Amino acid sequence: MLKQNNDDNQLRTVAIVFLFITVAIIVRLFVLQVVEHNYYSTFALNTREIFKQLNPQRGHIYWQDSRTKEEYPAAINRQYYLVYAVPKEIPTTDVTSTSAKLAQLLNLTTDETKNEILQKLSKLNDPYEPIAKKIDDDTITKIKEANLLGIYYTSQEFRFYPENNLGGNILGFCRIDDNGQTGNYGIEGYWNKILAGKGGFLSGEKSALGSMISLADNTMVAAENGADILLTIDRTLEYKACEALRTEMEKNKAKSAALVMMNPKTGAILAMCSLPDFNPNSYSKVEDSRAYNNTTVFTPYEPGSVFKSITLSMAIDQNLIEPNTTFVDPCTRKVDGFTIHNAEDKCYGTQTMTGILENSINTGVMWVQEKLGNERFRDYTKHFGFGEKTGLEISNETAGDISNLDKKGKIYTAVASFGQGLTVTPIQLAVAYSTIANKGQMMKPYIVEEIRYTNGKRETTIPKIIDTVISPRAAKLTTGMMVSVIENGHSKGSRLAHYYLAGKTGTAQIAGAGGYTNITNHTFAGFGPANDPKIVLIIKFEAPERLWADSTSGVVFKDIMSFALQYYNIPYER
Repeated sequence: MLKQNNDDNQLRTVAIVFLFITVAIIVRLFVLQVVEHNYYSTFALNTREIFKQLNPQRGHIYWQDSRTKEEYPAAINRQYYLVYAVPKEIPTTDVTSTSAKLAQLLNLTTDETKNEILQKLSKLNDPYEPIAKKIDDDTITKIKEANLLGIYYTSQEFRFYPENNLGGNILGFCRIDDNGQTGNYGIEGYWNKILAGKGGFLSGEKSALGSMISLADNTMVAAENGADILLTIDRTLEYKACEALRTEMEKNKAKSAALVMMNPKTGAILAMCSLPDFNPNSYSKVEDSRAYNNTTVFTPYEPGSVFKSITLSMAIDQNLIEPNTTFVDPCTRKVDGFTIHNAEDKCYGTQTMTGILENSINTGVMWVQEKLGNERFRDYTKHFGFGEKTGLEISNETAGDISNLDKKGKIYTAVASFGQGLTVTPIQLAVAYSTIANKGQMMKPYIVEEIRYTNGKRETTIPKIIDTVISPRAAKLTTGMMVSVIENGHSKGSRLAHYYLAGKTGTAQIAGAGGYTNITNHTFAGFGPANDPKIVLIIKFEAPERLWADSTSGVVFKDIMSFALQYYNIPYER
């Protein structure tokens, strides 16, 4: 009996054990199939499914020769390499020597960069450490030949700017982020969506060996490459203009400089310079991020006497004055308790309207503005495009500020008549002077001539008339007065032997705390040839050491206009 009982007990024990095992299996199956179904189904998919993001190629940007229509790459894509390390594969005895050799191959000379590499390679169990990006083919060849343990490289596509600094403020730059190459500033920023294109993807099932199963339910949405953009910028004019501007800026130790060259009949921007500039290939090395801003569209300032031409054109359009209308200079004027002087406190006696422009007489332009009245002066100023953005297709354009013209009191319009108390941008001045050069018709400025999509579609910019601001007669008479400024007035230094040019200088005091300082901005605004204008040119220097604009901006104006007129093979006028 005792033996039978023992057998029964053993059977019961085995049965209980199996029962527990069965229950455990059932519970585990319930957890796997019900509670954690989503997790494990996703895990299973990951072991047999392929999903790959398909990145589009970013569109290219081109300069042109505006005479021959030949094109030159301004921004393209180029293969570079990312160098990285797997520190756990580097023997501890080789860390120091590998670090030193790598720094030598990468041409890293500072102690800081050398120590940074050494610290990365010293992380013994680290599976990945990025070392350097945007490395060229020659350097990769040297790294490969060095055969360093734990050092690898992989190719990456980066934006490349063949002309380095040329037009950097026009183009902007691209940075790498989760979305690939993203444009910042300039054309790259403004047109980022068009240039970037649309991403695609590939999904399907793979076999145990990792290859795609062709008969499985595969899906592919192809990437759509970005569109190419052709700029209106003439590569030769851009180079010549920016180098001339840079030379004069450095010579006169100006803080910044800006230049706009525009075709007054179409609105096409032929050249645009903003200094200090930067190289988009190495944008991260810029010491001051303000260099990214294109000052021709971004930085408003008080223009000074270049505004006088615009004020006089308003009054001529209203038949209030003629070029030979006379005015007796009172030397100073009191307005709303403020005393207004001419430059250097000069007094000119009896002058014609042409004389007012030739000698840049503040009191004379105030007298003209009073004939116009505050309301008409404000309306004309707005019609000339001041106080609002021009709509140029480039990032970070600002509108300037003419809000003082809405205030009560005569002083605000009085000083605005000669370019104080309101702010404008160089691109706005280019549009306004182009209006005078184009018989009173304002053209919308543009910098993109054509967008070329990958499907063959092309969008070409058609020149657009925005408004007729003044009459052809007023434009012609104002042009004649500006020719006299260069032939007989303060700007004789800008005269060309074989062409008549129209222009005006502006030497404007910079406002500071408590009033105007003795530091000045210099501007020259003009166009040529006067009889049939082909080029409008605006040049601005911020706080140069020289006293007057004719010796800074005027010098650059003459140099660039002489080159540009010959570049376009424009016949001599005299």
